Amino acid sequence: MTASLEQLRRCHFAVDLGAARTRVYVKGVGLVVDQPSVAAVNTRTGALIAVGEFAERMTGRTPDYIRVVRPVSGGTVIDIEMAQRMLRHLLGDRMRRSLRRKARLRAAACTPHDADPLAQRATIETLVGLGARRVELVDTLIAAAVGCGLPVERAEATMIMVCGAAATQVAVLSLGSIVTAERVPVGGEAVDNAIVQYLRHEHALMLPSQSVRPLQLALHGTGLTPQGPATTEIHGRDVATGLARSVLVDTAAVREAIQTPLTAVLDGIGKVLRECPPDLVADLVESGLTMVGGSALLPGLDQMVRKATGMPVHIAERPDVCAVQGLGEMLEGRIEPLVLDPLGAY
Repeated sequence: MTASLEQLRRCHFAVDLGAARTRVYVKGVGLVVDQPSVAAVNTRTGALIAVGEFAERMTGRTPDYIRVVRPVSGGTVIDIEMAQRMLRHLLGDRMRRSLRRKARLRAAACTPHDADPLAQRATIETLVGLGARRVELVDTLIAAAVGCGLPVERAEATMIMVCGAAATQVAVLSLGSIVTAERVPVGGEAVDNAIVQYLRHEHALMLPSQSVRPLQLALHGTGLTPQGPATTEIHGRDVATGLARSVLVDTAAVREAIQTPLTAVLDGIGKVLRECPPDLVADLVESGLTMVGGSALLPGLDQMVRKATGMPVHIAERPDVCAVQGLGEMLEGRIEPLVLDPLGAY
């Protein structure tokens, strides 16, 4: 069964379950949840200790009986029960009571472009466990394009790149549908791992897990462009002795370490353009590519893509929330019917 725009207008709330963050949009209210997709559990009792930002701060800092888990990986729910418990706590009692009052509660959710039926079913079961009687699934690429204001309903090409934590999705859209798309299993986490491995191999330094992403922002321009300081002081643990140690890191070397995993992203963009009809590729010379997703804010990534493709590259105004905002636009009935091309419905 294929969802229609009218079916989405009947939905009461929308969820974007990402590997890094979970976002919930409630019809008539707006964005009510924007928290990390993390939960901390007491393994002795099974009790949920914390969710969201508080649980993320616990990563690497807990005793043996507390386990920090991520129930979502690559946009796919891998632990349905934990995802349900996390969502219940993030929504809070008041919001859940408000949603339960709705007759035949309906929900919408984003799923990756190439999500298999099992992954789609996991998303559906997660929201059914929250009380939803019906769940509509919308392709993340379509939702993100709508959320950042791209004219996807027109008979011209628009290109979007969703930069997620676990994967990057690239697509060319026209007449509200996906013409060609590619999913590359490289995202923000791969960049984080590249920095961690570089520091471990070249400096015998283990970087705290909470310091990887702030390090990228502190080294502004280090990741992909030559601006910024020549060296930066980094604090961590010595691999051999286990003692605290500080080292001066060559920013040019870090730049090279980050570029390596991102080569796969550039290859994915090239594949999408090669498979796209020539008429649509010609449109992209002026409109270019729009980047959304949390990892789109990686310093210098837009310049790297622009140099590799020769096309204009734009970063959405709020790239991290475009997908859930797009779902919200559909729920509120602000979108023309031609825009929609979701995956399906429960």
